[in-house]
Amino acid sequence: MLGQNDNEKNDMSAETKNLTVLVTGGAGFIGSELCRQLQPQVARLLIVDNLMNGKIDNIAPVISAGAEFHRLDIRNVEALEVLLLGIDVVFHLACLGVRHSIHSPLESHEVNATATLTLLAACQRSGVGRCVYVSTSEVYGTAQWAPMSEDHPTSPMTVYGAAKLAGESYARAFYRTYDYPTVVIRPFNSFGPRCHHEGDSGEVIPKFLLRALAGKPLIVHGDGSQTRDFTYVSDTARGILLAGFSEAALGQTINIGQGKEITINELAQRVGEILGRNTQVVHAEPRPGDVLRLFAQSARARELLGFTPAYSLAEGLQCLKSWYEQQPSSVEQLLQHEVVKNWHDQRTD
Repeated sequence: MLGQNDNEKNDMSAETKNLTVLVTGGAGFIGSELCRQLQPQVARLLIVDNLMNGKIDNIAPVISAGAEFHRLDIRNVEALEVLLLGIDVVFHLACLGVRHSIHSPLESHEVNATATLTLLAACQRSGVGRCVYVSTSEVYGTAQWAPMSEDHPTSPMTVYGAAKLAGESYARAFYRTYDYPTVVIRPFNSFGPRCHHEGDSGEVIPKFLLRALAGKPLIVHGDGSQTRDFTYVSDTARGILLAGFSEAALGQTINIGQGKEITINELAQRVGEILGRNTQVVHAEPRPGDVLRLFAQSARARELLGFTPAYSLAEGLQCLKSWYEQQPSSVEQLLQHEVVKNWHDQRTD
């Protein structure tokens, strides 16, 4: 362990200042927040992203501060392997999301599973010190009991969840078979600045907030009784960062979550309360493969990493509301890129 108490675990710059770190998917939502937290703590930061879902604007401040950006598809292992030489830690976040897997299951497997295996092999060949694989709570499927510890059965309901579980299994296999240092992180649902509301990456909190700010009804797929455990993005990224530099985390699979569940109907009400207005809710058809209940137990993250969330759901919603209000684009302009039934392939419509 790099630190012996919570303060030391959260201020690791003295022990990481000579390290070179690479983040795949670093221009994405969680990836860009991770890069913002990493950049001042490490000697050199390389960011890899093909910008399919990520945005260069997400990491512009990090690049200005000295981070290197490489526009590269994670499947291009030959080009990626050149960048891996001299890397101490890889944080692997590059992936295609849940709804994308519904309309493009083979591509989802290729990016989320096969490319993870080739990356792990390349990391080992290149002498990378460790690889942190960022998975998802979707590997669990619907909760069989709650809160859900890392020992909860895995029964994914989508190809996305299945492919991410395959990536996890590869990471654990490299640790067990080759003694190669890996860590598996399972974030529960994250939200915050730079989260996705658009296209097949769009998620419920940004959609709800933007619609509420625009005076439009909130669209709930299904009856709204499904639950989620929402974590503010800076907390999620901090948990991932801590795992990247913790000796106790090696070989472990670790949940990162708030540890509180809320129904989607309750979430809609909470968004209205944050805005100080009544919000209309419209129920639409259920989403294919939708998980009905997710609720994290994060005791392992607390014990191994000293991780506890700093933001409540209400605080995070208020922060995201303020962030949207500061953006140059109006909420109406942002909503032009929303796709309500975002599990269809927009590229062929």
